[in-house]
This record gives sequence, structure tokens and C-alpha cells, in this order.
Amino acid sequence: MTDEQAEPPEAPPGGKRRRAASDPPRRHGRAGRDLRAATAVGVGLAVVVLCTLFLFIPAFVGLVVLVMLVAVWELATAMSQRGVAVPVVPVMLGAVLMLVGAFAGGGSPLMVGLGLTVLAVGTWRLGDGRDGYLRDVAAGVFTSAYIPFLAGFATLMARADDGHWRVFALLAVVVASDVGGYTAGVFTGRHPMAPSVSPKKSWEGLGGSILLGVGAGVAVAVLAFDAAWWTGVVLGLVGVVGATLGDLGESMIKRDLGVKDMSSLLPGHGGLMDRLDSLLPTAPLVWLVLEYVVTT
Repeated sequence: MTDEQAEPPEAPPGGKRRRAASDPPRRHGRAGRDLRAATAVGVGLAVVVLCTLFLFIPAFVGLVVLVMLVAVWELATAMSQRGVAVPVVPVMLGAVLMLVGAFAGGGSPLMVGLGLTVLAVGTWRLGDGRDGYLRDVAAGVFTSAYIPFLAGFATLMARADDGHWRVFALLAVVVASDVGGYTAGVFTGRHPMAPSVSPKKSWEGLGGSILLGVGAGVAVAVLAFDAAWWTGVVLGLVGVVGATLGDLGESMIKRDLGVKDMSSLLPGHGGLMDRLDSLLPTAPLVWLVLEYVVTT
């Protein structure tokens, strides 16, 4: 979920600051983002994802693999600023194994891929000496579980006969949660939800996330799966919980690493990890609800 509530600007002594003629025009929204760039990038990403998802799903899986490899690189680079050396090569190889394996063979290859990646990370790091061994291996295992393993549940959904709609359900509830939280937080946010982790998050924003996320969940459940409306409520609530916790979790990681964004790859958004923070933890939750509640 996106940071919603903007911090109030500071006025100089004596009143408002007058904008000089040389000052660039302000194009940032009330949440401190370049909304034009963010919107353009968001629309472009949505077009690419939806086209591959509905036209040729193996291409979508390939896109997921590429995106997760970049996300691994972003997180490893951010960790390196704090002296943590993630064994990137085995983590990336393991990411390909987990994601492709989940799409080709289901849950078992995903679990086996994670286990083999953990073994490979520990073995690979042996070549760099004993100093910081446990720290670096732990970082590699965390990166593997946090990024490709969680994303593997999206490729698990994609392999079903109605996989394009299952993945669409994941995207719909998370995007709705983000948009609802952003809008409600910007216009009505007054009470911080977790000020020590993400000061711009508000309880009002969470209310907006629940309202729009549940609405999206009900719409997808009824229209895409011909399921009962109440299953959509469960889907939407699970999506909001996963998206909110995922965003707060990544905010905690960034605060611990001392970075504002994972990278500057996406104008107006930050890095890919800054867009994936809500999706990754939500993927296994949505997979579970779709598998055992919505489509049963």
C-alpha cells in the first residue's frame, strides 16, 4: 500500500515562501510523489502485465522471472550499503528454479527449489571466508524466501486452467487496496497507524483500503469465478491485510537499511521492490483463498 498522508510543509519565518521564477514547476501530489510520472509508469506496467497475462501466459511467467531477478538485485544492493553481502548468484539461480518449477510442476518444485537454494547459498558463501558468514547466509535465505518464493504462488495460480483470472484477482485486490488507501489517506488521513514505521500511513487510509479492496474482491469473485458474494468479501479482506502488512514490512526493511527507495528504476515509484511490497506477501494468501474458498 502506498504512503498516503503528506507531511505538512514548513513555512519560513514571516509567512509563506514565494516561488522564485527559476523554481521548477511543482508536479508532486499531496503525498509527495510526482503523480504524472507515477501514473504514466503505472499504466505502462499494467498494460504489459495484462497483455502477457491474457494473451500468452508463459510470457507472463517469463516477465515474473525477470522482475524478480531485478528485485533480488535491488534488495541485495540495498543490503550491501550496510555491509551485508547477499550471495546473489545462487539466489538468482534459485529464483528461476522456484518460479519456473512452480509453473511447470506445482507446489512441490517450489518447496524443493527453496530448499536447494538455501543449500546453494550456504555452500556458495563458504568461498568468501568465515567473517560475516552467518549474516550473509541469513540475508541470502531471507531474500530467497521474501522475493522468489512468495512470487512463486503467483506462478502457481497462473498454471491453473483459469490462471489468468486468478492472477488478475491478486492484482485487482492489491491495486484496489493501494488506491483506496492512498485516496482516503491523502484527503482524510489524520490518525497515524504505525508512526514509528511509516508515519504517512493512517487508519483512515486503511478504511479506504478495506472499502475498495472488498469491493474489488466481490466483483472478481462474482464476475470471474461465478462464486458467492461473501467469498469475495473474504478475498478482499485477505488482500487488504496482506497488502498492508507487506507495505509496512518493506518500510521497516528500508528504515533498517537507511534507504528511502530500493532503487530509482521507476520514475515516481522508486524501485521494483517498492511496487512489489504489497503483492509478494499477498500472493500466498490470495492463492489459499482462491484454492479453498472461492473456487471450491
